[in-house]
Amino acid sequence: MTETVNPETDLTLSRIIRAPRSAVWNAWSDPASFARWWVPAPARCKVEKMELRPGGALVTRISEDGGAFQPHLDACFLAIDEQERIVFTNALTGGWRPADQPFMTAIITLREHPQGTDYAAHVMHKSKAERDMHEEMGFHDGWGTVARQLAELVEPAERPALKSA
Repeated sequence: MTETVNPETDLTLSRIIRAPRSAVWNAWSDPASFARWWVPAPARCKVEKMELRPGGALVTRISEDGGAFQPHLDACFLAIDEQERIVFTNALTGGWRPADQPFMTAIITLREHPQGTDYAAHVMHKSKAERDMHEEMGFHDGWGTVARQLAELVEPAERPALKSA
């Protein structure tokens, strides 16, 4: 299924991650790994729930400046296509329950690429005003930073070239 991007209401981000798609998938599906990259450092993330199935909850908390953990994301997975696609929304909470303040739905796709994984995030909003607000909040910097952190977590470390004698 190919999603159509509406520039009036959607924001997108993509990058090539130089790691196998299975490594990127594991970083998305393992709560301990997910907590390591999901929020821009130096903030910290705690995963309270990650039920990777349609209707399952995704609940994260954030600690900025070393303070107490505060609410960050309370969402519901809509679709899970193993190693290919994750769709979640904060319009619903786990168990398909309506959320108090819906804001966005995100589609994360992982595609094979000759250099590793083509990683893409497509984030949809109900209005242009909400899209613009998310962009002004720093969507590209924030989602770009976490995509970089994800890449740093899963990409193999570069080995220094051997010096010849």
